[in-house]
Amino acid sequence: MNERERIFKQLQKIGESIVAMFGINCETCIHDLTDLHHSLIHINGAVTGREIGAPATDLLVKLLESANDKPEDLHNYRTVSGDGRTLKSSTIFISDSSDKPIFAFCINFDTTDYFNASQALQQFFIAEQNEHPADSSETFAQSPSETIEALFQQAVLEIGKQPATMSTEEKTDLVEILERNGALQFKGAVEQIALLAGVSKYTIYNYLKKIHARQAINHL
Repeated sequence: MNERERIFKQLQKIGESIVAMFGINCETCIHDLTDLHHSLIHINGAVTGREIGAPATDLLVKLLESANDKPEDLHNYRTVSGDGRTLKSSTIFISDSSDKPIFAFCINFDTTDYFNASQALQQFFIAEQNEHPADSSETFAQSPSETIEALFQQAVLEIGKQPATMSTEEKTDLVEILERNGALQFKGAVEQIALLAGVSKYTIYNYLKKIHARQAINHL
């Protein structure tokens, strides 16, 4: 067994132990950095729905591209699954004895259920709430996409559930809040909102049609 195989076996054992400890909301992945087209070579858990042979994520590619052979680990960052579930993730780069990065070891933890539970329990701990608690928050964004995401998270708080567990009606309400708060004024907003909500952009347009029809009836 060569060095690469030994490292891979050790990472497999670590990944299995992490998932065994944290349960079904946890997933660990091993990416082969020598083949980004089919980088996913091992996975424990089923949080993101990916399978062996999947390509490297956009973030992983960016980290490698900007690193000049020395990519930095990234811990506890927020990601969104394809169906709109919110995750906490970490990416750790693993090097061989020559200090060359050969694997990326990734941990994804689905926090959706915990968020929903915390929102449901808030009414028991907060004596007095504003009607719209997100109104007083402010994000000093560096780009339009950051502003859209901030508005999206404020709307999620107002609904009280993560998008993956919302009904169609609740997702429609989410989009209505976003339109009311000005998120759709930004270029590319529909595509970004669709990604964050775990639906297609055409679904967002259908929600908007429904919203506008409802608003028209209310104004009669």
